[in-house]
Amino acid sequence: MGEFLRGVVDDFLQHWPVYASIPVVAALIGYLTKLVAIRMMFQPLEYVGLKAGNRRLLGWQGIVPKRAARMASIACDTMTQQLIRPADVVDRLDAERIAKEIERPLLAATEEIVTEIAAEYQPGLWESLPRRVQRLVISRVQAEAPKMVASVLEAIKADVESVFDLKDMVVTSLVKDKALLNRIFREAGRKEFQFIARSGLFFGGLIGIVQLVVWLLFKVPIIMPLFGLFIGWFTDWLALKMIFHPKQPVRYFGLFEWQGLFLKRRAEVSEAYAGLIAKEIITPHNVIEAVLRGPLSDKVVGLIQRQVDDELARQASFAKPLVVMAVGSRRYQEMKLRISELIMARLPETMHYIEDYASDAMDIRNTLVAKMRDLDSDEFEGLLRPAFQQDEWILILTGALLGALCGELQVQVVLHLT
Repeated sequence: MGEFLRGVVDDFLQHWPVYASIPVVAALIGYLTKLVAIRMMFQPLEYVGLKAGNRRLLGWQGIVPKRAARMASIACDTMTQQLIRPADVVDRLDAERIAKEIERPLLAATEEIVTEIAAEYQPGLWESLPRRVQRLVISRVQAEAPKMVASVLEAIKADVESVFDLKDMVVTSLVKDKALLNRIFREAGRKEFQFIARSGLFFGGLIGIVQLVVWLLFKVPIIMPLFGLFIGWFTDWLALKMIFHPKQPVRYFGLFEWQGLFLKRRAEVSEAYAGLIAKEIITPHNVIEAVLRGPLSDKVVGLIQRQVDDELARQASFAKPLVVMAVGSRRYQEMKLRISELIMARLPETMHYIEDYASDAMDIRNTLVAKMRDLDSDEFEGLLRPAFQQDEWILILTGALLGALCGELQVQVVLHLT
């Protein structure tokens, strides 16, 4: 036994640079396999590889972009069920303030709309009217336009759930922009992903020391790829566990305390998450666009059209018989519909004037931060956990196989140099 150990020591001293590289390589295996795993979660945005028709044969698409609809839906469920409701977004808006903010561009738009409609439906009639009469028609419609906008906004606020689908807006935004979906998970879990890579370096190095001892004692070639496989698998598995568990701080061996990194950072995560959502997704522009053009926009069109009809009937009644006589009652109804359509088309353009006000009034960022403080540990974990749960086994298996391959290359180098 003594001779065996002396032989081991002599062998180590003779080839120590080669043997010293074993834990270093093991640490690199742990680190590099984590970098590959993290990259595979988010890249590429679209499928890259072989296809047969619509069937994917051999290739890869980042896990988050691949599951974009499901990922967005899960993230949105947490966002819209626990954090923010449509009423939280819309109720803080002052309809009269908005009408005042967009009054100037709305007046200009109204003049263009009335002129275009009149010229389109009866080219000779509008031009033949005295300029004074034309201005009177336009001014009367303009006078009521801001009130019409305020009235429509009040109607929306009174029944916001029926005209504003917040979940559809969020999911549509994220599925359409997979890079933004990636950013949400990467921003929320920025330090967690750094920890995964660094933990691979640390734990890989520790396992590499054991690997060195086992190699010196037995020198069985299969040891290296087996250890490489174990390093790739174990460090992936352990890093994922340490991100989310334990949910509360726990002291281990009386030496150190640990809490799942993501949960420990909840205040910092909340700030980053809320800032990104407020800046990129639940913005005044997106909310306005969703209300005016989303799946429930027909109801909004109906509200606007009724308002336009009322104002035309009231303000342009003196001209109505003349118009009906010139274009016919059916064409007159078409003209009114065309006016409402043009106002719909112009509203997003004019609404950008109130985006600064709306952003301050809705205060999405601070609303989200406040609500996120009230989430329990499981609900808070749900902000990031979906990024790992989908095809998590593929990441761990990939890490293990890459580790085994590196281990096989390592054993060939060691055998060659010793």
